[in-house]
Amino acid sequence: MQSVLKEGETCWRIATAERMSIIVDAADFFRAAKSAMTKAKRSIFLIGWDFDTRIRLDPEGDGTDDWPDQLGSFLNALARRKEEIDIRILKWDVGLLNSITRGETPFYMLQWVFDKRIHLKLDGAHPAMSAHHMKLLVIDDQVAFCGGIDMTVGRWDTRAHAEKAPGRRSPMGFAQDPWHDATTCLSGPAAAALGDVARRRWMLATEEELNPTTCDGDPWPDGLDVGFRDVNIGIARTAPEYRDRRQIVEIETAKLAIIAAAKKTLYVESQYFASRRVAQAMAERLREEDGPEIVLINPQTCEGYLEAKAMDSARIRLMKLVQDADRFGRFRLYYPVNDAETPIYVHAKMMFADDRVIKIGSANLNNRSMGYDTECDVVIAAQESQTVLREKIIATRDDLLAEHLGRSAREVQDAMTANGGSIIAAIEALNPSSGRRLVPVPMRDLTPDEELFAESDLADPERPAGKRYRASRFLKRHFGHKLKKAL
Repeated sequence: MQSVLKEGETCWRIATAERMSIIVDAADFFRAAKSAMTKAKRSIFLIGWDFDTRIRLDPEGDGTDDWPDQLGSFLNALARRKEEIDIRILKWDVGLLNSITRGETPFYMLQWVFDKRIHLKLDGAHPAMSAHHMKLLVIDDQVAFCGGIDMTVGRWDTRAHAEKAPGRRSPMGFAQDPWHDATTCLSGPAAAALGDVARRRWMLATEEELNPTTCDGDPWPDGLDVGFRDVNIGIARTAPEYRDRRQIVEIETAKLAIIAAAKKTLYVESQYFASRRVAQAMAERLREEDGPEIVLINPQTCEGYLEAKAMDSARIRLMKLVQDADRFGRFRLYYPVNDAETPIYVHAKMMFADDRVIKIGSANLNNRSMGYDTECDVVIAAQESQTVLREKIIATRDDLLAEHLGRSAREVQDAMTANGGSIIAAIEALNPSSGRRLVPVPMRDLTPDEELFAESDLADPERPAGKRYRASRFLKRHFGHKLKKAL
């Protein structure tokens, strides 16, 4: 497999993560984030699409720790107790409208605008209709979280995705549906590099230049097992051209490289399937006689009327494109349901290629994530000789499948072995007819208004006006023979 990591092409920087864990679902993320922030000495960066100060970080906890559990009160307590702490919160400016309409109190926001230790800024440094979508939490430049989970309403859930879980309620007390998500926790030089990403975003939004943080200590979260040690991480970004910043399309380049490099199995979880270039790349691989199997996990449908109209319509069109190319039956598109058969909303953004690559972050398989919004992903790319790392990559993927199928990781591994390494055959062998399982997304005809949405790029533009896709020389040189139509 040709390496998919190249600085300046598929990633911005390659840095070593002394420790790295992949955290699945927000219950564990919120708990780990709270633990890490209590250990902060100098600096906390919260960069996100949205924050809601009313959420609880451990709603099913026993309440025995010495910190408030509500996010706003918790951050205030950090500022009171730690005299040298500097907390920076950068929130997408249009996301403020979401806060107001859902009833979030402006108390904390107004307070933090004038606070000496908590600095809240609304980030408007983006083209019209663009969104700041990356989700970063960086503590003392020593530990960083990068993934797809926002600290806002509706995200908390456990891997059980139990029906009517007590902790899965809105701040107003309303029950919320199951939610599947993922992020990473890293330490070492990779965490410091993500600190640089956060400071660059802060500089563009506020014109305030901040220095890297240096201090002693280890804010690694209590109770968080280390999944990977001393592994090189590629940090990949998306950002539209804005002011003096040139367009950044590292994530799109990385995704196309990963699709082209996969030999046997491509496993993807994404909130959307709406990027035509990604779909074309998958279609080209499916036409090959010896190409990879491709399994894509989506939600059953998108949230909200307009989003569902636009993104679900695009998914149907791209499903047809891919299925028409799938002459060997190697493509599957599923959505998960829990034991009560309630659909689990998939918000995770992950990509696995064989036993060699993991990509996880904020970027979906939609046009906006390729060149119009700001995104941040991290990528592991194992070499042939890194046997232990490759085994961990496969174990992580199989653990996700086990969650969706209501099985153990061992059962998934055994099914893979029994079916000659075919991920599709393993899923079909383990997938029950009822209860916790993966359900195929049905193909159907589009209605006339859905056709209109699917043709329009208003909801999901790929680039700002006047900016076109230009295939990288790296992709053309190493993967052009597998991506002819996509490039």
